[in-house]
Amino acid sequence: MTVLGGIGFTAPWLLMALLALPILWLILRAVPPAPIRRRFPGVALLLGLKDDESVSDRTPWWLLLLRMLAVAAIILGLAGPVLNPNEGQAQGSGPLLIVLDGSWAGATRWSEQEDAIAAQLTRASRAGRTVAFLDMARPQAPVFQTADAWRSRLPGFRPAPWQPDAARSAQAVSFAEAVDGFDTLWFSDGLDYPGREDVLAAFEAKGAVEVYQTAANVLALRPAGFEDGAVQITAVRAAGGPEREVIVQAQGRDPAGNASILATATAVFEEDATSADTALSLPSELRARITRFDLQGQRSAGATTLADDGLRRREVALIAGRESREGLQLLSPLHYIEQALAPNADLIRGSITDILPANPDVIILADIATLSPSEAEGLGAWVDEGGMLVRFAGPRVAASDVSRIDEDPMMPVRLRTGGRTVGGAMSWGAPKALAPFRETSPFFGLAIPDDVQITSQVMAQPDPTLAERVIAELTDGTPLVTRKSREQGQIVLFHITATADWSTLPLSGLFVQMLERLAISTSASQPDASQLEGTTWTPEQVMDGFGSLRDAGNLPGVPGPDLLNAPPGPNMQPGIYASGDRRLARNVITADSVLTPVTWPARIPIKGFAVPPEQPVAGWLLSLAILLLLADVVASLSLSGRLLGKVNRAATVALVTLLPLGLPQHVKAQSTDADAFALNATAELALAFVMTGNTRVDDMSDAGLRGLSDTLFFRTSVEPAEPVGVDLETDELAFFPVLYWPITPDQPRPSSEAYARLNAYLRSGGLILFDTRDADIARFGAASPNGRKLQDLAAPLDIPPLEPLPSDHVLTRTFYLLQDFPGRHTSRDVWVEAAPPDAEQVEGMPFRNLNDGVTPVVIGGNDWAAAWAVAASGAPMVPIGRGFTGERQRELAFRFGVNLVMHVLTGNYKSDQVHVPALLDRLGQ
Repeated sequence: MTVLGGIGFTAPWLLMALLALPILWLILRAVPPAPIRRRFPGVALLLGLKDDESVSDRTPWWLLLLRMLAVAAIILGLAGPVLNPNEGQAQGSGPLLIVLDGSWAGATRWSEQEDAIAAQLTRASRAGRTVAFLDMARPQAPVFQTADAWRSRLPGFRPAPWQPDAARSAQAVSFAEAVDGFDTLWFSDGLDYPGREDVLAAFEAKGAVEVYQTAANVLALRPAGFEDGAVQITAVRAAGGPEREVIVQAQGRDPAGNASILATATAVFEEDATSADTALSLPSELRARITRFDLQGQRSAGATTLADDGLRRREVALIAGRESREGLQLLSPLHYIEQALAPNADLIRGSITDILPANPDVIILADIATLSPSEAEGLGAWVDEGGMLVRFAGPRVAASDVSRIDEDPMMPVRLRTGGRTVGGAMSWGAPKALAPFRETSPFFGLAIPDDVQITSQVMAQPDPTLAERVIAELTDGTPLVTRKSREQGQIVLFHITATADWSTLPLSGLFVQMLERLAISTSASQPDASQLEGTTWTPEQVMDGFGSLRDAGNLPGVPGPDLLNAPPGPNMQPGIYASGDRRLARNVITADSVLTPVTWPARIPIKGFAVPPEQPVAGWLLSLAILLLLADVVASLSLSGRLLGKVNRAATVALVTLLPLGLPQHVKAQSTDADAFALNATAELALAFVMTGNTRVDDMSDAGLRGLSDTLFFRTSVEPAEPVGVDLETDELAFFPVLYWPITPDQPRPSSEAYARLNAYLRSGGLILFDTRDADIARFGAASPNGRKLQDLAAPLDIPPLEPLPSDHVLTRTFYLLQDFPGRHTSRDVWVEAAPPDAEQVEGMPFRNLNDGVTPVVIGGNDWAAAWAVAASGAPMVPIGRGFTGERQRELAFRFGVNLVMHVLTGNYKSDQVHVPALLDRLGQ
């Protein structure tokens, strides 16, 4: 490319044609030879005549200028002009390697980097250079292809939530050495990492190197910690500079379950400082909702720190069987538990009945043997909903009859009467030590101190389930800690006291670690590798380079020590990891991470991402040339006097060509019909029926709903419009509160799309009245062709459990008081959604306290449409029964229809009458 005056030209030799423009001007300005004058008498006959077509003897200067501009535009356009041409080394020849650091540090300005890379690919494509990519965060052998092939794959590059390391740098060096000469464009994230200088040397040995790097400082967050009653947060930056404020956002779910910003704090970087501290003082309830902290305006994994159990202080209720004696604090049954839990948990004291409404995470019972029925029932319900009950043995438990013959629901195992004492003055044996924890135990991997000894314990009775419930045992095989699951919760029993009376375990650090493994307490600091020894952590969510979380899928678990010590990478992705009930966050930045800015040698040219994109203008110039030539044609026709005739002929041709387009066309009116259908259906309330394809049945359905609509109009405040027949395949159902569906044996089964609309209709509050119309010959079920067809049609529908319409259902009293629901037939087999199993009848009321929902389906076979059907004159179309009895049956059918529509429109509002006794009682007070 040749650059002239700031404009590049891909074919500059074509500009030589501009030199011919003056010659062309002279040729066009040349005047024809003067005519020879000859006298001819007959010319007198031509005097007074006017020639409609005149030819100028000289071309006007402005027309010549127009033609010169058109020719110049063609020449310039063919020369390939380009605005903002790049004169850098990307215009060289030979292969071009584009290197990406590809780490989280460049995620915030990733889009700017993509634009800069796209501009380089455009230049490489014009120069005919092959291009390869090398991502330092995920190095792979470079493959050189055309720039156009890479352009389509550019959006597939995404930053990794880790930085390149020495091993990946060594891979990049080996890849570079295996390729012949190439130039390098290195897009840096601004942070230094091990092996970068070796990679630079390998690239310089192959060709020129040019670096693109933003001047913005890299910001990050260290993991949040809980200290002195507040969340401590530290922000760091790669390079010092002027004083700067950053806003830290605490994000989580509000009480409604919506993701929102729960709190913010401002951290200030002092001048030349690379770290800034701030704190958030939040109540424990709000702190427990926090899922992540991030820096406002930053979009990277490094600027995000995930929250785990380290910020959530669990609520633990402590209840003892006896109060501590004044002055003997060390003998208190709860003293050692309080010392272990107080730094990291919110402790609650009180009775069981007072504590249960607070819904703590854990309840600890120290030497409490017998529970009252109300306490046992309340504790059982609390455990079933996910609570953890931890019990400690003691003299009272040992002397009681709890869980002796039959296993107590609030105990994990059956117990023997009394207890066992070893190593005391009255025993021959020595104190017992703890056996190593099994791999299936939550305590697996914990180191057992030699000074932990057990002198007394409550023994468990042998049982087939005992072995699987033991999670800690003594060296002689007797259980020390047992556990069982109950619904969503757990019950744990320490077979020793919570004091130092029966063992030295409460005096050791192992006691605190065991409580942590049981998720009773939450460590406010990051655990060390020894505490996680022997544990396996499964990833629940992993974080990408932009700081967004996604489901971990089938990623394998990682050992506990690796979770803390292994560097981030494909096998140790940052995110949330779980082990049992514990959750631990692995963040990109650790507490001791330091961001080191990259320093490039002076010989390496460094540019920013703001590279102006090249703008080819050849198309614009050629388009301008065409417009100028068209203007020349019009001007020439005008000067010759032939413009008007040409215009008339052109107008005639255009009129003949465009005339068919103006004629009425037969087009599909699906969208217009759909709009009209929606407008008609929503203008007024209308009842609808499903068109079965059987003309007789569809006409009867239309007449029946017309008769029911008239009845509603005259008897209630509902004023329906004319009924509407709907096609399940094409029509929208959401406009209609009630859908009457007559069943015929030969009607086709709807498509899957129609069933999707039907299910959406049922879930959004609509009601379908299925009518098999065969109650005179069959009961509800598959005893008739219509019944079997109903089962086939209803199988894909999301229909809840059904029951025969009970006598206290709200359908029996929404408008009329009914106990029978006849149509043309009088069967009582009408089915509705089953009432909840806990629906109870209130004393003094004739019906149960049902939920406020509307039954989505009503199924019967009484042919209600036939009983409702009226002709245009208003007379009934179908005879019902005989004499007065038949008319009474028709009247009840209309009343059932009125109740049905009112039930859909108002819901179970009449069920609120169950509150009448309470209201009357309150008014009486």
